[in-house]
Amino acid sequence: MSYVTPEFRHPELPVNDLGYTKADYEGTISTLCAGCGHDSISGAIVKAVHELSIEPHKIAKISGIGCSSKTPNYFLGKSHGFNSVHGRMPSVATGANMANRDLTYLAVSGDGDTASIGLGQFAHAIRRNLNMVYIVMNNGCYGLTKGQDSATADERSVNKKGDLNPFGAIGLCAAALSFGASFVASSFSGDREQLVPLIKAAIVHHGFALIDVISPCVTFNNNTESTKSYEFVRQHAAATGTMDFVPMRQEIKAHYHPGTSNEVTMHDGSVLHLHKLAEGLDPFDRISAMAALQRYRDAGKVLTGLIYLDRDSEDLHQTLDTVPRPLNQLGPEELCPGSKVLENINASLR
Repeated sequence: MSYVTPEFRHPELPVNDLGYTKADYEGTISTLCAGCGHDSISGAIVKAVHELSIEPHKIAKISGIGCSSKTPNYFLGKSHGFNSVHGRMPSVATGANMANRDLTYLAVSGDGDTASIGLGQFAHAIRRNLNMVYIVMNNGCYGLTKGQDSATADERSVNKKGDLNPFGAIGLCAAALSFGASFVASSFSGDREQLVPLIKAAIVHHGFALIDVISPCVTFNNNTESTKSYEFVRQHAAATGTMDFVPMRQEIKAHYHPGTSNEVTMHDGSVLHLHKLAEGLDPFDRISAMAALQRYRDAGKVLTGLIYLDRDSEDLHQTLDTVPRPLNQLGPEELCPGSKVLENINASLR
């Protein structure tokens, strides 16, 4: 059976700054289970990229293996794409990023693809601060192979068969912070108002940006005793703050106290409602962020929102001082500078 997106669209669909409609960022019709949280995340990606006015052909979407890694087929149908092997997506993303820094790299993975077979590659992509957005669609189970517990399934969480998970969970946000990630956020697939601004912020961040999104599996892991279910997360979620993404323009300043709210008029005349984080949670301090994650985890709650941001982040290109142009744009003289240059390089290594 084939699935195609209807070509008809309303002639007066709103366009972004480039003249693209939201439909220009869509993909094929999803074949995932009806109600799957992954589809909500795909919709949030479409909305975020459309509103940021990024040309579709300037985006490279990369994935591994799993239900989550099928989703790039359902969004950004006019972008570059590569579906890699299980757990090896960061290697592909690294190679592509090093060869062409002009693209926006949007990686999609799952909890099995990232926290199990791909954990080593996940760690090294973070350590190198590769300039990419890494979205984990985290449902705590292996959906393609009938619902076995994944490495992010919480201890004593109950799966569909009724079995208790005896092992502790790998917390991806905590792990990313310990590996040195420069942007760490968490969200819930059913909270698009929070997720869209986080994706926008991750895209414009200069370095590795992780968004761990709890995305309930409606077929194998949405029973009431699962900590990755819709019901559990909605009852136990705690947000770091209500936020929106503000593009880089002339600075707008606001002064208000921790734990209070404030309204700020933006450049386009819209009003942004801000809620400052309560004291004890500083998203610009790595230790404070790690302590907050542990505190909420001990209380049986899920902390969502922007957890940590390194404002002085330098990505892998800056660290290695790579050439500013994509490699496919370099000419013969630059790629083959001659024996004299080679002699000088060899001499410098003696």
